[in-house]
Amino acid sequence: MRAASSPACLSPLLLCLCVLQRSYGTPSAPSPTFIHNQTKLPDGNKDSHHRPKRGWIWNQFFVLEEHIGPDAQYVGKLHSNSDKGDGSVQYLLSGEGAGNIFTINELTGDIHAKKSLDREKKSHYILHAQAVDRFTNRAVEPESEFIIKVQDVNDNAPKFPDGPFSAFVPEMADIGTSVFQITATDADDPTYGNSAKIVYSILQGQPFFTVDPKTGVIRTALPNMDRETREMYSVIIQAKDMAGSVGGLSGSTTVNISLTDVNDNPPQFPQKNYQLYVPESAQVGKAVGKIRANDEDLGINSEMTYRITNEEGAAMFSISTDSDKREGIISLRMPLDYEKKKAYSLNIEGINTHLDPRFSYLGPFKDTTMLKLIIGDVDEAPVFTMDYYIMDVYENAPAGTEVGMVTAQDPDSTRSKVRYSIDQNAEGDALFSIDVDSGLVTTTRSLDREEVAWHNITVMASEIDNPNLVSYVPVTVQVLDVNDNAPYIATDSPLVVCEGFKAGQVIQTIRATDKDNFANGRFTFALPEDLPANPNFTLKDNEVQKSQCFRALFEFVS
Repeated sequence: MRAASSPACLSPLLLCLCVLQRSYGTPSAPSPTFIHNQTKLPDGNKDSHHRPKRGWIWNQFFVLEEHIGPDAQYVGKLHSNSDKGDGSVQYLLSGEGAGNIFTINELTGDIHAKKSLDREKKSHYILHAQAVDRFTNRAVEPESEFIIKVQDVNDNAPKFPDGPFSAFVPEMADIGTSVFQITATDADDPTYGNSAKIVYSILQGQPFFTVDPKTGVIRTALPNMDRETREMYSVIIQAKDMAGSVGGLSGSTTVNISLTDVNDNPPQFPQKNYQLYVPESAQVGKAVGKIRANDEDLGINSEMTYRITNEEGAAMFSISTDSDKREGIISLRMPLDYEKKKAYSLNIEGINTHLDPRFSYLGPFKDTTMLKLIIGDVDEAPVFTMDYYIMDVYENAPAGTEVGMVTAQDPDSTRSKVRYSIDQNAEGDALFSIDVDSGLVTTTRSLDREEVAWHNITVMASEIDNPNLVSYVPVTVQVLDVNDNAPYIATDSPLVVCEGFKAGQVIQTIRATDKDNFANGRFTFALPEDLPANPNFTLKDNEVQKSQCFRALFEFVS
């Protein structure tokens, strides 16, 4: 056939595919589907010889990824019906990878891939084929586009990009409880063969857990898994491609599964009997000891409250829970006295506060114990028979007059002797003294009620065997009144009578006072008997008392 002289007389070019297969353990490429791609001529350039239309004819081009070998991989062949084998037709290739990846033999049209390709990086290449007359450089066929697909081989193992994993499931969970869903990825082509079809299996973690081979959901396989026995499990999951068949690639990861706590353990006191020493000097409201029941659970599941169940113990002591709600703090409610009671027994109960009804059959979630409190004897200071004393003594009494007596005793069983003294820093210490053995208070000098009517002193009592143990008591001494003060008139100014005074008119009111108290301070007014009587004047006693001050009216008679 001679070369066509116009576009209407283009010779058809036949693209033939030759596929080479390598032994990778993968299925062969599917049989090629031939597509007849005719080149349509413009209406104005109809073939005058009415020859049949010819165009590009090719099947799908494939190239296997990851080619290994010294020679370039054969991809396929371009061929034109106009090519008589005389070298007049030249085959040209352009597009993605042309020249650097794909090469073409210009005379034969054979296409080769000179580099190993990776489908996971690029899955196909778009190229353009052209056949021209070598001598005239005129197109034998118009340029046409075709695709070379990179065919997948199973060269990627499944991966767990986010592993290892951590998961949690409550202890005592039912069989089949979902724990965690794990997902592997496979970079191979999921649409071609089974290279990316993953099946999950468990390599480590049986018989405690199972994994769904299709979904990757991990579930519990045993009932009553107890956190207190074993808390953490390392489960190794394998993902295998090729649907798990022999020869498939696999990857694995670890899922660390921890059992979370539930309230399935009741509290328990380590001992059924305890003993605690408490000194009798312990302060009311202060803690005197602690007690704790053990609970193997964690957090709120181990929180508990405590209470004293016997009346005698609850009357003398209280129990509260510490800030962590684990220990019971025992405090004193009433003062202790070794001489009255030397021991107390407390029945104590510890109870969980957050109960889970699902595990009520494991109860009861409480425990009891007995705590014996031994009261310790403490050497105490002497105790006065009264909280305070009030005494009295007459004024002007001579020094050494008895005022009163204080009494103190040693409350301890030893009944040590007591010595008395007056606090030298207190008021009135120079006016009184006390017998060191009897506690008798006496005066040291005569007292004047009109100077000081009340005296306050402080008496101390200490043990002879232990002088550092001292008690104090206030003593108030009242000085009693005697009639030792005469009344006196505050003024001695002369009386002045005006000429115009009438009979019965008050000339002046005379006032007098007496420092003594009550009855000792009452008095009357009268004119002196040793003075001559004056009929022009009279003195009238009003007998009005106010603050020991009496008033008399001096009247003009005539």
